[in-house]
Amino acid sequence: MDNIVDQLEYLFALERRGIKVGLEHTYQLLGQIGNPQQSFNSIHVAGTNGKGSTCANLASILKNANYTVGLYTSPHLVHFNERIRVNGLPIPDDYILKYISRFRQHIEAIKTTFFEATTAMAFWYFEKRNVDIAIVETGLGGRLDSTNVLNPIQTIITPIAFDHSDILGKTIEEIAFEKGGIIKSRTPLILAKQKPVVKKILLNIAKQKNSSVITCNNSSVKTTAQITTSTKFYINGIPFYTPLKGYHQGMNAVTSVVSINHFDPKIPKEVIQNGLSNVFWPGRLQQMDTIKPIYYDVAHNAHGIHTILHMFRSWWKKKPIGILALKTDKNINLIAPILKDSFSELIVTSFPDTKTLPAETLRKTLIREGIPCTMINDVNIALTTLKENVNNNTPGLIFGSHYIANTVFEYFSFSFDNGFI
Repeated sequence: MDNIVDQLEYLFALERRGIKVGLEHTYQLLGQIGNPQQSFNSIHVAGTNGKGSTCANLASILKNANYTVGLYTSPHLVHFNERIRVNGLPIPDDYILKYISRFRQHIEAIKTTFFEATTAMAFWYFEKRNVDIAIVETGLGGRLDSTNVLNPIQTIITPIAFDHSDILGKTIEEIAFEKGGIIKSRTPLILAKQKPVVKKILLNIAKQKNSSVITCNNSSVKTTAQITTSTKFYINGIPFYTPLKGYHQGMNAVTSVVSINHFDPKIPKEVIQNGLSNVFWPGRLQQMDTIKPIYYDVAHNAHGIHTILHMFRSWWKKKPIGILALKTDKNINLIAPILKDSFSELIVTSFPDTKTLPAETLRKTLIREGIPCTMINDVNIALTTLKENVNNNTPGLIFGSHYIANTVFEYFSFSFDNGFI
């Protein structure tokens, strides 16, 4: 079986094994393929929101500083290959074919999950490409996440909030403990701004492990009253900017620059800024229409959605028109209060062949919570309705899930390779 479509179908079929917390299977598989994770340095990133953007920032800056950089993030938006990159380029199909054909017997014998097999693939590919440094995002949590087999030279924890509470814990304290599981003995921790209760837990874990902590306190982010093409921020009074929009992206960039300054203090400010300027990270307050203010953001939990809506309120006087699709495992009861009185019109939909909630289920729940909404099952009709009603004063927001990205990008003729076509 040497067809990439067949091999990816096999890989995705491993999702039937569900999510398994724990490192045993990952260690077993890595052992069978030569423990590639021991061949490169890494920076390990956990958190609830902003970890993907932070990883993208780091990879772009280090590439601009002439490092060979591996990047492992999840989930993908359109193509599986996006998850595993070296110097910005996705893993080629032939490497995926080689990996699965060579190690499928071990994947089956160990009964690894999709994410365990994919994580091992990333580390194997990074070894093959002789990366200088790998930027690795956790998949779920931290302590028992498959990526936590790494022995990184630095760890980063971005803002922590409620998400995946069915696995990580019912309280913010429990979730913080799980995320803090990536902190390693005598390994520096870059800590983004956190809620006091979260910060206390993470500092305690770091203290127990004799890990130094570098905070992002000497920084500020400046946002304008109108949406712009970039976000300005300052570290120790020195100005930078990121093309990613919003206060939260300014804070993600702050965390990234603090990390870089600690990792390699010799990298000049100009190199850091050029790296930030080149960041390409779709689905983050991304304008989807070349004329109308229609934006897509993958925000999918209460904290992330609240952050996006806060930016919309600061940028526009009128409430946006929204399209919402949510993954089946999301806590609607936490999200619903944030949606209340936030939209001039809210359309709920679901995307066939994805992991999104049925639109009718979503509509009934929101109506029960006192949130008016319209259900449009046909996604293209929902997007057309949004586009027809958006104008320069009334923006549009498509949000709720990574898993709707392919449909949204196709509708607006956006290509990863060529931008808008």
